Amino acid sequence: MKSKFIIASLLLAGACATVNAQERTKYYTENGKDNIYVGVGVGGMAVINDGINSPTFNMNVTLGKHINPIWGVRGQVGGFWQSLSEEQDRGNYTNYCKKFIELNLDATLNLINLFAGYNPDRAFNLYVFGGPTMNLAKAIDAELTVSQTEGEKWAFSADGMKARFGATVGLGLGYDINEKWGINLEGRLGVTPSIFGNASDCNKAEATARLNLGVAYTFGGKKFIPMGAKVDEEAINNEINKYRSELAAAQSDLADAKNALANVKPVEKEVIKEVQVAGPRAIFFKIGSARIDDYGKVNIELAAKILKANPDKKYKVAGYCDKATGSAAFNQKLSEKRAQAVYDALVAQGVDKDQLELVGFGGTANMFGKNFLNRCVILE
Repeated sequence: MKSKFIIASLLLAGACATVNAQERTKYYTENGKDNIYVGVGVGGMAVINDGINSPTFNMNVTLGKHINPIWGVRGQVGGFWQSLSEEQDRGNYTNYCKKFIELNLDATLNLINLFAGYNPDRAFNLYVFGGPTMNLAKAIDAELTVSQTEGEKWAFSADGMKARFGATVGLGLGYDINEKWGINLEGRLGVTPSIFGNASDCNKAEATARLNLGVAYTFGGKKFIPMGAKVDEEAINNEINKYRSELAAAQSDLADAKNALANVKPVEKEVIKEVQVAGPRAIFFKIGSARIDDYGKVNIELAAKILKANPDKKYKVAGYCDKATGSAAFNQKLSEKRAQAVYDALVAQGVDKDQLELVGFGGTANMFGKNFLNRCVILE
C-alpha cells in the first residue's frame, strides 16, 4: 500500500511540475510508429525479507515508446531467480533459490527534459519510472510438526503456479550514444506478496531491489516535432513571397504590353484596361487548426483584389489536410472547415459568392513533398 502511495505521489508531482514549468517550446510525436524502442538489461537483485537476502542474477527485456520528450510508457519482462536465506529453525530453506517471471508496466518521466527543456543534442538523461507489477512462480507451503522424538520440524512442498500483484518504482540514468542507441543504469524497488509463500517471514508484503545495466535501441531514432515549428513559418513566408513575385511580374508584363500598344498606334487613342490574372494560391494552417493566421490574411487580401477584378471567372476553394496525422473522418471535416474559413474571408473582402466553389478533399499525402505543407487551402 505504501509503495502505491509513493508511485502516485511521484506521478502527481511530475504532472504539477509540468503545469507550473516556464513556457517552453513543446514537442510531440508526429507518427504513432515513431519513438518506439526495445532494450535488454542485466544485473542483480536481492529480496528484502527480514533483512537483505543473498543477491541473485537478474535480466529484463523492455518494449516502450516515448510519447513526448518528457513522458513515455513501457512494458518489461524480467526475472529469473530470487534467493531466500531463512533462520536456522528452517535450516533446509537456507540460501534457497527459486525461479520466477516478473511483468512490469511503467510510466516514465524524464526529469531533465521536464525542468531544463528538451535539447536533441543532450546525451545524458535522468528519469523516474513506476507502475503495477505481477510475478509468476510456483507456490510454496511450509508446515511445522512437533514430535517427542524429533522435536520441531519444518516440511516444505511446491504447489501450482500463482500470480502475485504489487507495485514498483525506480530511478534511471541514460546516455545516448547516438540518435538510435543508448545505454542506461536503472534501480528498481518493488513490493509484492512473497513468492516463497508461508515459508517466508514477510509473505504478504515482500520487498525486492534490482540494479541493472542495459542497452536500448530506438527504431528510426528519436523524432520529436516542435509545435508551431519555425520551419512552418519559413515555408509559409516562402510561399507568400513567391506569389507576390508572380503578381509583380504579371503587373510588369501588362504595363509593358500597354506601352507597346501605345507606341504602335500613336495617332489613335485607345483605352487599355489592365487585366489581372489570378494564379493558384495556398493558405497554410497549423496542425489540427482551421484558423487563418496573419500570413494567410495577407494572402487572402491579395487574392481578393484579383478575383474582384475578374468577376466573370469562377474559382475553386479547396481544403486539404495532412494524411499522416489524424483519421480520415477527422481530416475530411477539418479540410471542409479550412475551405469554409477561406471562403468566408474572401466574401468578407467583397468577392461575389457566385464566383466561388467550396470543396474539402480530406487528408492527402505529400502534395508538396512534406506532410506539413498539405495543411492548406488552395485557391484556383
